[in-house]
Amino acid sequence: MLWRKNIQLLIYRLQHFSKDSSGVGAVEFALIVPVLLLLYLGAFELTLGLNVASRATSSAGAIADIVASKDASFNKAFLATMPDVAAAIFAPKPTTGFSMKITGIQVDSSLNAKVAWSWAQDGSKPYGVGTAVTMPSGMAAASTSFVHVEFSIPYKMVTYAPGLDAVLKTITISRDYYYRQRTTEPVSCSDC
Repeated sequence: MLWRKNIQLLIYRLQHFSKDSSGVGAVEFALIVPVLLLLYLGAFELTLGLNVASRATSSAGAIADIVASKDASFNKAFLATMPDVAAAIFAPKPTTGFSMKITGIQVDSSLNAKVAWSWAQDGSKPYGVGTAVTMPSGMAAASTSFVHVEFSIPYKMVTYAPGLDAVLKTITISRDYYYRQRTTEPVSCSDC
C-alpha cells in the first residue's frame, strides 16, 4: 500500500509540475539571450566596420580630387602631405598601418594607359614609369591623364568569434579611386 501511495504522490507532483508555468519566462530568456546578444554584437561590429570603410572611401576620393585639381606640376613634398588628409578624415580615430599609393596615368590617343609617375607614402615608387595600366572599362579617354589613389587600412575587429581569431581578427579595407585631371595640362610630379 505504501508503494501505491508513493506512485499517486509522484503522479500528482508530475501533473502539478506540468501545469506550473512560473519558470517559462526564465527558460525562454535563457534560450533567446544568446541569439539576441550575437545579433547585437554583430550589428555593433558591422557599424564600426562600415564607418571605417566609409572613411577609407572618403580619404581615397579626397586625395585623388586634391591631386587631380592641382595645377599642372607638383613634387614629392606636396604628395607627402596627403597622409595628413587621410588622418584628418579619420580623426579622432587613428590611421596606424594604412598604406597609400598615388599614381599619375597618361592615356595616349590609342587609349593605351601607362604610368607617368607614382608615389607611395614611404617615399618609394610603387610602379615603374611606362608600365601599362588597366583602366576601369569606359573610363579611359584619348590624350588625357588620370590620378589613381590606392588606399588601404587594417581594421581590427572589436568583437570577433573566439574560434576565428586567426581568420577574422583584422580585416584590410581597400579603396581605389581614379580622377581625371582638372587642368588642360597633364597632372605631373616633377621629382617622382
